[in-house]
Amino acid sequence: MAAAKSRPSIDAAIPLTPWHTDKTWPEVSTPTLIVGAENDGIAPVASHAEPFYESLATSTDRAYLELNAATHSAPNSENAQISTYSLAWLKRFVDGDTSVDPILCPGPAASSTVEEYRSSCPF
Repeated sequence: MAAAKSRPSIDAAIPLTPWHTDKTWPEVSTPTLIVGAENDGIAPVASHAEPFYESLATSTDRAYLELNAATHSAPNSENAQISTYSLAWLKRFVDGDTSVDPILCPGPAASSTVEEYRSSCPF
C-alpha cells in the first residue's frame, strides 16, 4: 500500500496479508487486490486488510480476497487462491488482458478456501 501511495505509476498492487500503522489509503489510485487471511493473528483482517480495502476510493479498481481459515503466513507457501487471483490481477492491470475478467468478476464464491471476495467489478 505504501509503495502504491508513493509511486502512483505502479500498474498494479497486491498487498498480501498486509499490516501497516496507516489504516486509510484514499490517495492510492493503483488497481489494488488485497489478500487477507481469516485467522491472521499478526494483521487481523478487521484491523488491516478490510479497512485498507474500504478506504480505497470507489473510483479505484479494487478487490478484496479473504482466505478461509488461513493465517498471516499463507502467502509463504503454495496457495492456489493467491496464485490464481494474483496472476489474473496482474494480467488484467499490467498486461491489459481483459480475457481474465471472468476470473475476477464476479470472483470466487465463499468456499472451504475463500471466506469472502468483493470488488469494484466491472473493471
